[in-house]
Amino acid sequence: MVTQTLAGWLVLVVDDEEDSLEVAKMMLEIAGANVLTASNGQQALEVVKTKKPQFILSDLSMPVMDGWQLMHKLVEDRSTQHIPVIALTAHAMKGDRERAVAAGFRNYITKPLDADKFMGQLLAILITLPEFTDSFV
Repeated sequence: MVTQTLAGWLVLVVDDEEDSLEVAKMMLEIAGANVLTASNGQQALEVVKTKKPQFILSDLSMPVMDGWQLMHKLVEDRSTQHIPVIALTAHAMKGDRERAVAAGFRNYITKPLDADKFMGQLLAILITLPEFTDSFV
């Protein structure tokens, strides 16, 4: 397992499912990240305004404010539109990735999260993002 790959990174995980939130948090912490959490999009917006994470992992289906609405709010705000957001979703049907990318998500990871595969999937996505090109050299 890759350890300390994200040492010092500030990451926000947004999910109303406690199990998914805990798996993501634990694996990111093992990779060295400082992890913030929120259980819906509204809480996530409050965190983002004060903490400015390097990237966000967000569930799509949540109460109060879902991931789609969160993405819309982040994109319309100049101070947050640059933060990469990766969707966490149980929806893995044909066309879902394209729909998520069209909405502004950089990619997505399907749930349920598998602790053995999660970091590999995430790092494979992160290394393709221009914002992080120099971080993985």
